[in-house]
Amino acid sequence: MADSRMKKLAKLLVDYSVKVKPGDWVYISAEKVAEPFVNLVLEEVLKAGGNPTVQLGSDMLRETIMNFSDDTQLSWVSPVQKLVIEQADVMINISASSNTRTLAAVDPKKQQIMGKANSEISKIYMNRSADGSLRWVITQFPCNALAQEADMSLRDFEDFVYGATFADQDDPIAKWTEISDEHEKMIAWLDGKKEVKVKSKHADLTLSIDGRKFINSAGTNNMPSGEIFTSPVEDSVNGWIYFTYPAITGGREVEGIRLEFENGKVVKASAEKNEDYLMKMLDMDEGSRTLGEFAIGTNYGIQKFTKSILFDEKIGGSIHLAIGAGFPEAGSKNVSAVHWDMICDMKTDSEILVDGELFYKNGKFVV
Repeated sequence: MADSRMKKLAKLLVDYSVKVKPGDWVYISAEKVAEPFVNLVLEEVLKAGGNPTVQLGSDMLRETIMNFSDDTQLSWVSPVQKLVIEQADVMINISASSNTRTLAAVDPKKQQIMGKANSEISKIYMNRSADGSLRWVITQFPCNALAQEADMSLRDFEDFVYGATFADQDDPIAKWTEISDEHEKMIAWLDGKKEVKVKSKHADLTLSIDGRKFINSAGTNNMPSGEIFTSPVEDSVNGWIYFTYPAITGGREVEGIRLEFENGKVVKASAEKNEDYLMKMLDMDEGSRTLGEFAIGTNYGIQKFTKSILFDEKIGGSIHLAIGAGFPEAGSKNVSAVHWDMICDMKTDSEILVDGELFYKNGKFVV
């Protein structure tokens, strides 16, 4: 019998996050290991009147594609995937894994080729998300591989996931609505402001938010969520930042990343582990050295680093930046095949000043 919290999470995704309506084409992409949860989501989509398409993938299949494809095959964009990105009304992505390090030995150049090839559909995806014609959400199914990454038993990890999404509460939608209202207060205060300064032992960074909009992330695109974010003015970022948590993407863990910016571009970069991978991602394309996101994590129910960006970037008392693609809905003009989030702890000896006024100190909002 399915965990009642799993059923609540499925209903939360369909009714709150993407609000499936009768006649919507709903594309559900998921990992085979998550099939029990996929089945519950499918059930809720059908109850809501949606027309579902389900695609199940696996780590093994991705590894085969990466290992046996030549450059021409890696550059090929599936017309099926392009059709989905262009025409689906709703996309629900359920991540899980049987082995989180399946792609760790893959040549980063292969991932670079594939990333560049998919830049066109990535742009379509971002634009449709910005104009509201595509509603989407990403969530995670608690499985053994992800529990191991987080140094938890499966039972403890399930408790963590369902707690972070509020699927363990009587009315998860009411809780996410309350968080959304709190975010709106911060966003209203930021409206019309121009300059952000981040000061801490890990950062000395200045960026412009002039004309940019902060986005309220309260469970509609990410589940769980808990952040407010924007895309800085492209040529405005100056200074440096050291990311206190490992940045994990493409099956690789890159530790001790330090970036220096001049007039919006990363001009110097280093990492204590997997530096070569970092440099290849920074050199992906014309927009990959530009900052696409500045965000503040607000989910104080998430305090443990799990090596899953879906949870970790929301840690209350942290900020995260993303190199690469910005958000059109925030006003960004930066286009890239990369969007890579990197997290910095802000709980001690840290502050954020906005137009010279203290906005945030030691992990908490002060306005």
